[in-house]
Amino acid sequence: MSEVVAVLGGTGALGYGLAVRLADAGFAVALGSRDQARAEEAAERLTRAMPSAQVHGVVNEAAVRMADRLVILSVPLASQVATIASVADELVPGKVLLDATVPLAPAIGGRPTQVVGVWAGSAGQQAAAAAPNGVDVVSGLHTLSAVVLEDLGSPLDQDTLICGDAKAAKEVVREIVGSIEGLRVVDAGKLEASRLVECLTPLLIGINIRNRTHAGLRIIGLP
Repeated sequence: MSEVVAVLGGTGALGYGLAVRLADAGFAVALGSRDQARAEEAAERLTRAMPSAQVHGVVNEAAVRMADRLVILSVPLASQVATIASVADELVPGKVLLDATVPLAPAIGGRPTQVVGVWAGSAGQQAAAAAPNGVDVVSGLHTLSAVVLEDLGSPLDQDTLICGDAKAAKEVVREIVGSIEGLRVVDAGKLEASRLVECLTPLLIGINIRNRTHAGLRIIGLP
């Protein structure tokens, strides 16, 4: 069986899009949700779209248990800490937590283009504070469009910036997420830098609203 990657919040737009791309890259996906029925529904939807996909719709705790090395957290800020706490028994050292949470402010006029302050410094740092001891946290995936991720006919051709304090954990993310066609993983430094990277999400949302597109990010000049 292929390596299993867990996606918590896999029934949401970003989580589902990530599941689609990971399945397309050859990984088995444990698509997690607080609600078993919703998880199964999302897994069935993905299987209908991609019959060859290895996807399992399960509750979050089971998804983390199934994961070999990587657990992706794709939930709203308000659910972040509670979700981590709910899977703490299964989230053990040796499994990397990739946090995609963005501290978006409530949308004004339907446009979530601002961030809110987080006491820990950033959503990524808050995830690290909430994670069990010994579990490495990496922050990333903040500039990816859920719409583009879900549509395999749309080439990515972009970068995602990751931040983290453990080099080995970032290498796991680079290996797995970097297997997605058209997506390059760029190391943006220690976890404290996530407070800067997370602010790119509302910036891109504003750009996309004004230009009616789904723009991403590309860092030029890298070897």
